Amino acid sequence: MTKSRFVAAMLAAAVVSAVAAVALAQAPPANPPPPLRLGLGDLMTMLVQPRHTKLGLGGQARNWDYVAYELHELEEAFERVERASPRYRTFSVTEMLGLTKEPMTALEAAIKTRDGARFDAAYQKLTESCNACHRGMDKAMVVIQFPKLSPFPDQNFTAQKP
Repeated sequence: MTKSRFVAAMLAAAVVSAVAAVALAQAPPANPPPPLRLGLGDLMTMLVQPRHTKLGLGGQARNWDYVAYELHELEEAFERVERASPRYRTFSVTEMLGLTKEPMTALEAAIKTRDGARFDAAYQKLTESCNACHRGMDKAMVVIQFPKLSPFPDQNFTAQKP
């Protein structure tokens, strides 16, 4: 074998090895891990409860621009929960979340009029509807309340001047 044929053969072997390495690196693993499936409790704790809490804290501070934002975020959190977990055991999550529609409409009206007393009453109704849902799904031990302290020490809920 001549030197040039040897170099060509080594180069071809290197190219084949490189192509094989790339193909192996891109191939899915033989036993991929199962996709992460979050339960309803996970979704409520991660998506809904913080929004509910922030809505209450912003309302206590009478920060109307912020609570309008947070109410919208809470609505979106409920929509995500419905899409990700439409049923919980024998319960329709969509039907259970329907309990929140009226209080959320009342919250929207209170925010638009910047009426603190109406906000507090509507927030209390929303909180009661959350607890009614928990009771309806046999989770009465999960009791939501008006926040007394902020679990968000790095956030100021008072309205800021632009």
